[in-house]
Amino acid sequence: MNAGDDLGPSSSFEVDQARIDEFASATEDRQSIHIVPAQAAAGPFDTTVAHGFLTLSLVIRLWNEVAPPRDGVSINYGLNRVRFPAPVPSGSRIRGRFHVAAVDPVPGGRQLTIEATVEREGGDRPVCVAELLLRHVDP
Repeated sequence: MNAGDDLGPSSSFEVDQARIDEFASATEDRQSIHIVPAQAAAGPFDTTVAHGFLTLSLVIRLWNEVAPPRDGVSINYGLNRVRFPAPVPSGSRIRGRFHVAAVDPVPGGRQLTIEATVEREGGDRPVCVAELLLRHVDP
């Protein structure tokens, strides 16, 4: 993988209410906009929406689908920047696109700086834009 490479789009998959509810349970973030349809319907999005951090956590699933297989181990090293420009209403389908911004040597391997963009089918803005740092440790 080289700096400048573009990967994706990934396939699309649905972020349904069951996934949102499971994330709410796992993180103990049970804000009504995520899990109470009647209350969420009266809010700004007319329905429940996925947690921003749920959307962010799905970036690795999308990345793993489009990233070429590699020997060694990849480690999620962190993030430089994350934004959620638009919501993910329950039942939305999302997919990911990725740009390899940099590949830098580090002891024992390489660090990739990946610009990730998560899109929602039918949406006019990304639902998540993040700069990922992935460490690849050579075997």
